[in-house]
Amino acid sequence: MSGSMMDMPLTISSLIKHAAQYHPETEVVSAELDGSVQTSNWKTVELRSGQIASALTKLGVTSGQRVATIAMNNMRHLELYFGISGAGFVCHTINPRLFPEQLIYIVNHAEDEVVFFEAPFLPLIAKLHVKMPNVKYFVLMGPKNEEQAAAVPGLMFYDELIKTGYEGYVWPDLDERHPSSLCYTSGTTGNPKGVQYTHRSTVLHSLTVIAPDSCSISARDSMLVVVPMFHVNAWGLPYASAITGAKLVLPGFKLDGDSLLEIIHDQAVSFAAGVPTIWAGLLSSLAASDKGVGALNRTIVGGAACPPSMMAIFRDQYGVDVIHGWGMTETSPIGTINQPLKKHENLSKEQMATLRTHQGRPPYGVQLQLVDDDGFVITDPQKQGALQIRGHWIVDHYFGQEQSALENGWFDTGDIATIDQDGFMTICDRAKDVIKSGGEWISSVELEGIAVSHPDVSDAAAIGVPHPQWDERPVLLVKAAEDASPDEADILTYFTDKVAKWQIPDRVIVVEDMVRNATGKIPKQDLRKKYAGLLSD
Repeated sequence: MSGSMMDMPLTISSLIKHAAQYHPETEVVSAELDGSVQTSNWKTVELRSGQIASALTKLGVTSGQRVATIAMNNMRHLELYFGISGAGFVCHTINPRLFPEQLIYIVNHAEDEVVFFEAPFLPLIAKLHVKMPNVKYFVLMGPKNEEQAAAVPGLMFYDELIKTGYEGYVWPDLDERHPSSLCYTSGTTGNPKGVQYTHRSTVLHSLTVIAPDSCSISARDSMLVVVPMFHVNAWGLPYASAITGAKLVLPGFKLDGDSLLEIIHDQAVSFAAGVPTIWAGLLSSLAASDKGVGALNRTIVGGAACPPSMMAIFRDQYGVDVIHGWGMTETSPIGTINQPLKKHENLSKEQMATLRTHQGRPPYGVQLQLVDDDGFVITDPQKQGALQIRGHWIVDHYFGQEQSALENGWFDTGDIATIDQDGFMTICDRAKDVIKSGGEWISSVELEGIAVSHPDVSDAAAIGVPHPQWDERPVLLVKAAEDASPDEADILTYFTDKVAKWQIPDRVIVVEDMVRNATGKIPKQDLRKKYAGLLSD
């Protein structure tokens, strides 16, 4: 007689039900627009998520339909995360920092029926709503306000809408391959592309996020999620916190160093996640304070390479472990996490610091490979190549496109990388940003990391500029640190012994500000155009 096992679908509603049942009193904390701090718990979050799911059902939203959010990290946004997806709708998070034309394109391309947004974005919605003909309902995420209601015809309010939902809402049974959420790429070349995740892919990804060799999240953690909830589902951390029943801290709009330092202490934060520019602000506030970091012991950094100098300050001055992660919208996003192996325990401090600068190893569920210009797989750990990925939570087709996004079953990331014998992957550069000089590659990422470790530099961008002899040469753009006046000769000398002589930039240009796009990345294609003739003589 053959045996069998239960087959239960992997759904997002199962995550919030688990948190509510087994961690009902664990706090969920949210910084609000008025400066107050709202404290809830997982039981209440599940209850209210069900109410908003019920309310949307009563509005006529149907299974698989997209419901958009334009919001920062707060309680209502969390309730929408679970309520929209749990009901069988698709939670479409939109980056509010996008150009208006891109925002209009995304809402129309996704055919969103409902758009939830926060009060600071009311002027934006008031201006653009007429260009979004598919949207039936606009909902401001707050209490009813007559003055705000006059700005958009038929405007609804979250606090009124949720009251129409049933408190005893029963989550529907869904196929685990049913779509759950939708995120769009930054669209640096052409229109943004949609990546639609499933319940299955999201749950599998979340289970990986909590693992010891990943973010190592447990019910004993107090998690500060600074990475925006509109940025690849906040790296899956809201779901991971529900799985473990960890305390979740949502910082709202105030992401300056002083505000983050205050909330880290007030909420006994042990784990935080964000991009390097956010942590630069925190370090500045720490330097001006005698508070220290409290219970904070580790932070996940992604979105861009963390400068080694920043990692050293966190480690040596504050005892905070900085863990590199790498991924992209198309990978849900975790592709690799930098957690050392047993064999690395005896590394020297300097060797461990070097190891930590890599982007890390792929967890189970993800496979990586490098290919050369001819498409052949690279096995030499010393050689760079085009990074390709496949796995349980990697894109297959972009939303609304019939043509596969894959090449021979693999997704090409657009990154140039190396993979050592232990599987540690290192991003050398974006394929479009690598500097090709005299037939050799120069990593803009490495040059930028060195530059920002200079005490007079707060931000940097290295670009390849056409050169009559060497095809391209590196040019470094730097933003001055506070009360500093960077000197070109001094910065160029600073590169001595840090890279090969031929890799040292030809020029250093001091700029007043380092412009970044909606996802926090420097649009280097614009800089290359601007400085294309700099070295022509």
